[in-house]
Amino acid sequence: MSARVADVDVNNANPTEFYVGYASGGLWKTTNNGISFSPLFDNESVMTIGDIAVDWKTGGKTIWVGTGESISSRSSYSGGGMFKSDDGGKSWQYKGLPESHHIGEIALHPTDPNTVWVAALGHLYSPNKERGIFKTSDGGKTWRNTLNVDENTGAIDVKIDPSNPNVLYAAMWYKTRRAWNFEEGGQSSGIYKSTDGGETWTLASNDNNIRQ
Repeated sequence: MSARVADVDVNNANPTEFYVGYASGGLWKTTNNGISFSPLFDNESVMTIGDIAVDWKTGGKTIWVGTGESISSRSSYSGGGMFKSDDGGKSWQYKGLPESHHIGEIALHPTDPNTVWVAALGHLYSPNKERGIFKTSDGGKTWRNTLNVDENTGAIDVKIDPSNPNVLYAAMWYKTRRAWNFEEGGQSSGIYKSTDGGETWTLASNDNNIRQ
C-alpha cells in the first residue's frame, strides 16, 4: 500500500524539485523531475503520511509533515502527530498532536512561519476528542483545538483565503468506521469559516447558504 501517494508539494519556481508523501511509505524528494528520489523520513517513529507542507520561501528547507493517511480506508494506518524539519529533511523535530492519528491538511501562514493550522481527522475506528482544527502560533510548541464539533467529526481540509490570511475555510467530516461497516457521512459534516485567523469558526454550509 505504500505506493499510494498522499500528497505532493512542488517548488513553483523550479517544478523539477518536489516532495512526495506516501500513505505508508514515508517522505521522498526529487530534484530532477522524478528521475530519482531520496528518502527523508526513514528514521522517524512512523512512516505513514497524511499531508506535507513546504515553506518554499526558505528554499524548501522548512517542511511540515502530518502523519496518518486520511482517506479512512481499512489500510489507512494511523500516524503519531506532527513533525517539522528546518534543514530540508536531514533532521526532524516532533511537534505533538499524538492523538490526531490522521492528518488531512496543513496550512502555513503566508508571512508568519510560527503560525500553522492543521486539519485533524482523529481516530479511524473509535471516537476521540482530539479532532478538528488545531492552531499553533509558536511553531508547534503548543496547539489549540479552535474548531471541535464532536468525537466522531474531524477536519479533513483547511484552506487560507489567498487575499487575506485571517480568512480560513475548514471541511468537517462526520464518519464512523468499523471493520464490518463504514458510515461515510453524517449531519455534523459541513464547511466552516473563520474571519479571525482560525480563532473562532461559523458554520457556512447551512441550508440558507446552500439555497442562496
